[in-house]
Amino acid sequence: MEMIKHGIIILLLNIFGLHFTQAGDVDLLTKNYTIDDVQQYLATGNGWVAYPDYSDRTGWKQLTAPFYDQLLKEGDKYLDYTWQVVKATDYLEYERSGSRVIMEKPLNENIKALTGLVMAELAEGKGQYLDQIINGSWYVTEISTWSLSAHLPAFQSSKRTLPQQGTHVFDLMAGDLGSLMSWIYYFLQPEFDKVNPAISERIKLNVQERVIEPYLSRNDMWWQALDVDEGQLVNNWNPWCNFNVLTALLLVEDDTGKKLQGVYKTMTSVDQFINYVKADGACEEGPSYWGHAAGKLYDYLKLLSYATNNKVSIFEHPIVKNMGEYISQSYIGGDRWVVNFADASAKGGGDPLLIFRYGEDVHSTEMMQFAKYLTEQRSSFNVIEGRDAFRTLENFLCYPAFQKQQAQLPQNTYKWYPETEFLYLKDKNTFFAAKGGYNNESHNHNDIGSFILYKEGKPLFIDAGVGTYTKKTFSSERYDIWTMQSGYHNLPQINGYDQRFGASYKSKDVSFDQKKRVFKLDIATAYPVEAQIKRWVRSYEMKEGTLFIHDNFNLKQADSPNIVHFMVAEKPVISKGRISLGNGEHALTFDVNEFEASIDNIEQDDPRLRNVWGQYLYRINLKAKNMQRKGSYTFTIK
Repeated sequence: MEMIKHGIIILLLNIFGLHFTQAGDVDLLTKNYTIDDVQQYLATGNGWVAYPDYSDRTGWKQLTAPFYDQLLKEGDKYLDYTWQVVKATDYLEYERSGSRVIMEKPLNENIKALTGLVMAELAEGKGQYLDQIINGSWYVTEISTWSLSAHLPAFQSSKRTLPQQGTHVFDLMAGDLGSLMSWIYYFLQPEFDKVNPAISERIKLNVQERVIEPYLSRNDMWWQALDVDEGQLVNNWNPWCNFNVLTALLLVEDDTGKKLQGVYKTMTSVDQFINYVKADGACEEGPSYWGHAAGKLYDYLKLLSYATNNKVSIFEHPIVKNMGEYISQSYIGGDRWVVNFADASAKGGGDPLLIFRYGEDVHSTEMMQFAKYLTEQRSSFNVIEGRDAFRTLENFLCYPAFQKQQAQLPQNTYKWYPETEFLYLKDKNTFFAAKGGYNNESHNHNDIGSFILYKEGKPLFIDAGVGTYTKKTFSSERYDIWTMQSGYHNLPQINGYDQRFGASYKSKDVSFDQKKRVFKLDIATAYPVEAQIKRWVRSYEMKEGTLFIHDNFNLKQADSPNIVHFMVAEKPVISKGRISLGNGEHALTFDVNEFEASIDNIEQDDPRLRNVWGQYLYRINLKAKNMQRKGSYTFTIK
């Protein structure tokens, strides 16, 4: 049946003249569409915009009807808002203490106020929010940089955190502001011009100088990936920033030649992100980043499709659908628990309306039903998507169809990502996930071979996730942070050594036997040569809700006792050959003749981790009583 469906899709693509390359090939956008194609399809005006003009009061009344009171209530909060100054010392704080928040908090609050005011004005259309929108827009054009203090050193010749004179840094925040200001310009230019044309002129000039010109004139910003070295990471920055510059080009740029060149350049750049993602579509950055990675790719592709009358579109390509369904597959349940490998929080699920729209365009019933399920688990949700005007506008547009959707979680019993080497197994009330991969993934933790296990929607064996970002998080000191280390994942310390960071530290001989429900891999090459490992094959087998873990090893020499670590969410209790969890309902069993057990209480002093896990996490340490070159260990969780 799957072969028949695949054949039908290929046939339809040929009928409509869309000759897609197969999964695993590269440059899906630029191989399928030349710059001449884009020139032919690209709209010359703004007729492609899917939302009413500001003056179309009937259109806005219909579009915002389900959220009208909510939008006005949000806008009313900011009618007397005092716009905050981001001080020079706020930027300097990142150098001094590593804190990003001190600079980001006042800026984020200003942008939240501006976005709330704009959406309220679009909904009501009576001008009562207009003066404050002008104040907020003027503020944005006056600040020295649209970039964040944490990002400035990487893009400025000074390598410092104070904005450098004459330099416009294009980072995530600069892009988001460029996109937001472009939509404000598009919708409210006529109203601004009635007050003073200098307002619109200033917004347009700033978008061009801070976003469009840096993008068009430079090819060396790492996230553009226009000159990719082998092994170079291409992460969520790529689709996120390209989406923002595409928005600015379409809404603000008047020069048709420059607009065409810019649009095609974004396609060339975004191709590099799609090329980087494995054909199975898994997000190696984890579910917390899905909305910024695959989700932003979707936004980019949707905007490109709008602007070309749906002529430039790759939504039918399997990898795009695979990338979308990763978010629904990675949802565990319970209190919004998710599979949180890498720098991802253990709680999340994603933005329901974004997931729904993505599902509509890639024809994924799974995603659309999952999106509706998410909203039914929440008492309410905010239709305003932070500072992302496009997503908010799209939320308005899709909501009527979303309301009619049925809610359901994915029903498959396993999901295997063979290229990314992720495996999810569902068995009775059990959700198990494990990974292979390599220790240079985007937002990497040294975690090859680790696993998590949830019972009845509650965490037992866990991945702690990531704490609050500081200067240390993305520096040479990253792996000094405990959450990044293999010693704080469900992994062995071998011969006294933990796993190392780097592309050469990776799994090998990875396999999943679907029939036996066994995931197996050799993790020896994730450890340094000093560990003296010839082979360390770990396998996971799930049988009727019980997990069997087998370690089979061969060392060149045994210099230090092996210690097998397990991270758990609840306080464990040690008894002979057994460690009880969940008031004794669950247990990890081991050979008491082989191991000495101990427990580390890990106090959560980081607010981001404490909000997820509470005051403590716990590490189980099973220290081998005997040093041996060859052997095997078996652990059972039931």
